[in-house]
Amino acid sequence: MKLVNAHILLSLVIIMMGYPSESTAQTWSLQQCIDKAIVQNRQLQIGRNNQAISQEQSKEARSNLIPKVTLNADYKYFTDLPYQIMPTSAFGGPEGQFKEIQFGVPHNIGANIQATVPLYNPKIVGSIKTAQLANELTDLQYQKTEEDVLFEISNLYYNAQIIHHQLLFIDSNLVNANSLLQKVALLNQQLLAQGSDVAKIQLQIAQLKTKKKAGESQYQQILNALKFYMGLPLDKDLKIEENINPQIIENYTLKKSIDIALVKAKNKLIKSELNTLQNTRLLPSLNAFGSYGTSGFGYTEKPNDFLNFYPIGFVGLQFSYPLFNGMVTKRQMNRKVLEIDNNQIQLNMLEAQNEMQLENAINQKMVAQEAIENTDSQVSLAKNIYEQTILQHREGTANLSDVLLADNELRSAQQDYLSAIIEYLKADLDLKKITGNFSQNK
Repeated sequence: MKLVNAHILLSLVIIMMGYPSESTAQTWSLQQCIDKAIVQNRQLQIGRNNQAISQEQSKEARSNLIPKVTLNADYKYFTDLPYQIMPTSAFGGPEGQFKEIQFGVPHNIGANIQATVPLYNPKIVGSIKTAQLANELTDLQYQKTEEDVLFEISNLYYNAQIIHHQLLFIDSNLVNANSLLQKVALLNQQLLAQGSDVAKIQLQIAQLKTKKKAGESQYQQILNALKFYMGLPLDKDLKIEENINPQIIENYTLKKSIDIALVKAKNKLIKSELNTLQNTRLLPSLNAFGSYGTSGFGYTEKPNDFLNFYPIGFVGLQFSYPLFNGMVTKRQMNRKVLEIDNNQIQLNMLEAQNEMQLENAINQKMVAQEAIENTDSQVSLAKNIYEQTILQHREGTANLSDVLLADNELRSAQQDYLSAIIEYLKADLDLKKITGNFSQNK
């Protein structure tokens, strides 16, 4: 933190030189941008909806244990009554002979209430456990989305600050170049400087103005991207803090990686699905059921027209055991075994990758930290050289080429300093993400 703030004094001096600022716009800190995004970012809103959907799916799986009650009713009018074959011996006829006969009446009405209670069903039990694991997986996916959003917002915020400081340096260089142009133009009028000297400075000023215009465009594009991730309309004014003052921690606490946690959660989910398939293949299911209702029979011909109802009720058990389903379950189990194998390979790869990225981020941060110290002193040195060269030019001991060279060296040192800060902030963000310190739901 001390290293990043080492150049704040120079930045304040440049700001005092007249860089335009939008005093009327609200200044947003990085934490305020993050807090706004947590509430309004559309990706996070979708993630929260997915969490709610997952919870409803878990409740849906549990609902399969609740008894199911249905009301059934039907009416049938027989244009042709059904036939039955009756032995003639039942009516005093000879043995071994049969006679067709119609039974029943044209009007048939049925109504009943039927209840089914699952006593044991391995598929339902497995789906409940799978739904719980899927809910955990959805929570981790939300944390992953949140981590990505916060990382992107922090990256955009720091990039905007860097571009802002680049514009400050360009404005400072333009002031120096315009001052030098006035002096050289005066010398040219007095025949003490050549016209090509004036043209060189004019070219330099034109190049600086082009860089400034490109920087302003890039700065606005970054602010628009920041508004998008924050869920703000593009026409809303947004001003960020000018000084680079991130909350940098030297040593982050190593927490579980969300990527690794996601793979492990996926592994549990696949194993649960495999276990459910095994149970449905090996274990029976048992349901209790019952029905109570009435049956009505009607006849509309004279003189025996009637419509009578008779109660009917029963209870029972239903036992089901899979014997053979065409090897479908076996193929599904084989597929799950392969998915588990792939999942384990992915887990091993992520653990190795995370270890590599952690070491690289630590090294990159240390290198960038040293670069900030070096480039900060180089900026001060280049500035002193430029000021001394200007003084020597006034005294006639240095020519214009020396001034332009010193100016280029100053600009190069300024760019190197900003590049070192960019690398340091990038390494810090990477380290924060790798160690699992980005998500707000830890």
